[in-house]
Amino acid sequence: MTGELQYLYLTTIGHKTGQAHEIEIWFVTYEECCYLVSERYEQSHWVKNIAANPAIRWRLGSRTEPEIHGMGRQIDPSQEPELAAAVRTLMDTKYDWSDGLIIELCPG
Repeated sequence: MTGELQYLYLTTIGHKTGQAHEIEIWFVTYEECCYLVSERYEQSHWVKNIAANPAIRWRLGSRTEPEIHGMGRQIDPSQEPELAAAVRTLMDTKYDWSDGLIIELCPG
């Protein structure tokens, strides 16, 4: 993992509070987007936040980097099997772990 950025700082809007909420999380990049995996699937608060309001922002590598604004969405492996497989392979290679719900973050 040396030399690769390890963390992404994701800011979502709370589905109950309406307040900004930031987490530090593992990620991989694929094509133009970043991908996260939630080991708690839909039970993670940040996943619930994205489901309620997909407009998100994030920073790569550190809290001091410029923010990227975009949209988040859940990946359904039955609908996008090639994408899901590619993300799981990247996560397994980078972190030796990929078990969970895949969330896509795309700029725009």
